[in-house]
Amino acid sequence: MATTTTTTNPVTGPAVVVHGVGDLRIEAFEHAAPEPHEAVVDIAYGGICGSDLHYWLHGAAGESILRAPLVLGHEVVGTVVQAAADGSGPAAGTDVAVHPATPGGDVVRYPADRPNLSPGCTYLGSAARVPHTQGAFSRYSVLPARMLRPLPAGLTLRAAALAEPASVAWHAVSQAGDLNGKRVLVIGSGPIGSLIVAVAKRAGAAEIIAVDMHEAPLKIARAVGATGTILATDAEAIEAVQADVVLESSGNHRGLASALRGAMRGGKVVMVGLLPSGDQPVPISLAITRELELVGSFRFNSEIDDVLTALADGSLYVDPVVTHEFPSSEALKAFDLAKDPTRSGKVLISFRDQ
Repeated sequence: MATTTTTTNPVTGPAVVVHGVGDLRIEAFEHAAPEPHEAVVDIAYGGICGSDLHYWLHGAAGESILRAPLVLGHEVVGTVVQAAADGSGPAAGTDVAVHPATPGGDVVRYPADRPNLSPGCTYLGSAARVPHTQGAFSRYSVLPARMLRPLPAGLTLRAAALAEPASVAWHAVSQAGDLNGKRVLVIGSGPIGSLIVAVAKRAGAAEIIAVDMHEAPLKIARAVGATGTILATDAEAIEAVQADVVLESSGNHRGLASALRGAMRGGKVVMVGLLPSGDQPVPISLAITRELELVGSFRFNSEIDDVLTALADGSLYVDPVVTHEFPSSEALKAFDLAKDPTRSGKVLISFRDQ
């Protein structure tokens, strides 16, 4: 267990910081002293997300453009070493997962019970706002206590490392409705797609067919519950599936086109992969003539609590999704591997192994 500390001083430690396109550094980063509602967390593991890769490779993630050095990372777990001074949140010594969103600051309407739709929401490790919202790929992180979710008894930090991306998958499956006994098609079998497969299996889907451009992610999808796999280049086989529900997680317009073609008439397509902004060349007429129901899925809300429970009781099996782990001193190697889906699934960084 991490050592308990008490400080009103800035918190400093090694962090993974992106400075620009191709410019990723491991360097000391000083967090501001914790406010009364904030806790200090000793980060154990961080999972590399597609958005982290985009900031490094392209200097932007969608419309979020890097304008200043940014500590990456929002898929993290760790141990509270200093509890929030106002008494909120977990006590020091508690192992926690992190819900990285902060909704608010909005002037547009959205349902109050769906804070994931808040356009003013900030997210750890995001350049969507200026100043940027620093992430948590650092040995220590100062975080609002409301973000912290104590791990259920028996769930280790390593086993909980996928809690955040699994919550994205859980939310997507909940958008699909009842999957019990259904035929499900998952387009894109990277870490999110494979986690969707795992959650769909837990939800009782009778058939789960996974699609990807590469065999390596399809192998992972089979390991977590896919009953069949198809290479994305086999358009005829995808269209022949005629699934009750299709979950599109490739984030590519070709993937969305495959999703529309692979759904049965009257079926549902849940769009999870974040497409580039602007118009997309997809056969949308199929949604009309086949009366398809198109549903978006964006981040998650309180699903992380259900995910942690399911990970703890063993009903959600996701172990094969993690393929590699690197100490934080080798974070650059970790990022280089994570960008290649033919060689890796989810890549973790261990911040307690220097």
